[in-house]
Amino acid sequence: MQIIDTHAQLWTAEAIMSMPEKMRNGYVRVFGENLPTLEDTIADMDAAGVSRSVIVAVDAETRWDYRVANELVAEAVRANPDRLIGFASVDPHKGKTARKELRRAVEEDDMRGLKILPHLTECYVNDPVMYPLYEEAQELGIPVLFHMGTQFHTGTRLKFCRPIDVDDIAVDMPEVKFIIAHFGWPWYEEALAVVHRNINVYFNIAGWAPKRVPEFVYSYMKGPVKEKALLGSDYPLVSRQRVVSELAEVDLPEDVRERLYYKNALEVIPGLG
Repeated sequence: MQIIDTHAQLWTAEAIMSMPEKMRNGYVRVFGENLPTLEDTIADMDAAGVSRSVIVAVDAETRWDYRVANELVAEAVRANPDRLIGFASVDPHKGKTARKELRRAVEEDDMRGLKILPHLTECYVNDPVMYPLYEEAQELGIPVLFHMGTQFHTGTRLKFCRPIDVDDIAVDMPEVKFIIAHFGWPWYEEALAVVHRNINVYFNIAGWAPKRVPEFVYSYMKGPVKEKALLGSDYPLVSRQRVVSELAEVDLPEDVRERLYYKNALEVIPGLG
């Protein structure tokens, strides 16, 4: 069965060393001197039987001086065009420059989506400043992936990552596909309610070992939102090998597993079918 990882990081040594010192030190504490390489990503995919993987850029320069550049992601994708899929990131506070950069990244670097981290941009997803980016995503035909729920960055605020805010933009921008990452934990019931009621909202299980995912999430995945669930690892936080091996132990009907592993991704991410 094909497996598509819809959410992973480009936390190579080059990317981490490009971060501001305070944030860079946090990642070094997590990974020590064994900073992941691009080769590690491909090796982890191979070991897990993952055919394609999204890797995301990060742009939160105006509030946190934090950026994993679109150019770095594009370079990684160009080196592995049959395996990696790039998602761009732009800081909404950059205004017209952000919108222009998003279009450039999609049209010139073949980025297939937009990643936003509200706790780092310090901007609610339903803030008016965000809507020009959604309009651009609609014109470009790409999905928008949000970090939702808790995170480990010291000093950030959870209030920017409530899944209920996605309901506003889903209603206002029905032609755009939105993805709630990390099933919005700890607000996963809220997240799944938003997914359930909006045809254009999806969710992923990235960043969680599958054996730690609440049974409530799996029960909804087997029922009303089976066409909305996406596999994700958030590698290198969780290895794809662990994700796939633990999912094999989860009681999922075959049609639900196919949806989770690749079918839903083919419908959300352009250019995969």
